[in-house]
Amino acid sequence: MSIKEKWIKYIEDLQDRICGELESCDSKAKFIEDKWEREEGGGGKTRVISNGNVFEKGGVNTSVVFGNVSDTMKSQLKIDGATWFACGLSLVLHPINPFVPTVHCNYRMFELYDENEESTDRWFGGGTDLTPYYLFEEDAIHFHQTYKRVCDEFDASFYPAFKKVCDNYFVNTHRNNERRGIGGIFYDNQRATKDQDVNFWIKFGKACGNAFLPSYLPIIEKRKNCSFTAENKYWQEVRRGRYVEFNLIHDRGTLFGLKTNGRTESILMSLPPTVRFEYNYQPQPGSEEDKLLQVCLQPKEWINV
Repeated sequence: MSIKEKWIKYIEDLQDRICGELESCDSKAKFIEDKWEREEGGGGKTRVISNGNVFEKGGVNTSVVFGNVSDTMKSQLKIDGATWFACGLSLVLHPINPFVPTVHCNYRMFELYDENEESTDRWFGGGTDLTPYYLFEEDAIHFHQTYKRVCDEFDASFYPAFKKVCDNYFVNTHRNNERRGIGGIFYDNQRATKDQDVNFWIKFGKACGNAFLPSYLPIIEKRKNCSFTAENKYWQEVRRGRYVEFNLIHDRGTLFGLKTNGRTESILMSLPPTVRFEYNYQPQPGSEEDKLLQVCLQPKEWINV
């Protein structure tokens, strides 16, 4: 089995496992699958869940796509080659309860080929990050500790490095460098080396993908039955507005998908169902809402708190 085939098989299996566990957690809503094909090459499976007991809207998508390197990709994405291939899983879950955080997860492999269809470049990327609306420090610690454990199994330098990348990536720079949430890990453009070959990066990507459910499900179970007010929901929708701003203005994955003629419905699946854009909205100083905002303005070290 080729490297490409191994990764595709893993990504499709991961989608099945995650969807099954999320349906059990929700106990009401089921994923609806939309299989699609891309005219330029490849396709994917978009699975969407909505109006459940836990999830207001969410999606767990996989794609296996390929095509010719366009002039747009060369000029705007700085990609050079004749043809390309990409396979990955991307998910976003927007819970109903404001005390349950939104979560994002993405793991992918990208390959480039020359005119003779010989592989000229290959890299891996991915990460998982948490976007709470109310800050529970024990949840943040659990989430970060889960991924630190995974990283440490491969290289002790990974967690601090990939956490920093995550903290500095999911940022609304147009809003005084306000972070989207409390981060997690994020890595990109990781290529095989003599010490860390392609199998190393495949194993690392798999380990991170497998960590998603244990990093997130315990938080859901702890918070999904918490009572909440209309004011809590209001704040959730204000913060969801920030989520939308980041995804449409800054997110490289969104921009890549749109610039490579990706499937718009699948790309914009990440957007929450209801949001608020209030003019110059500021939470009350010292409130729980303000506590969350302060962490978004200044990243925090969650391990050994």
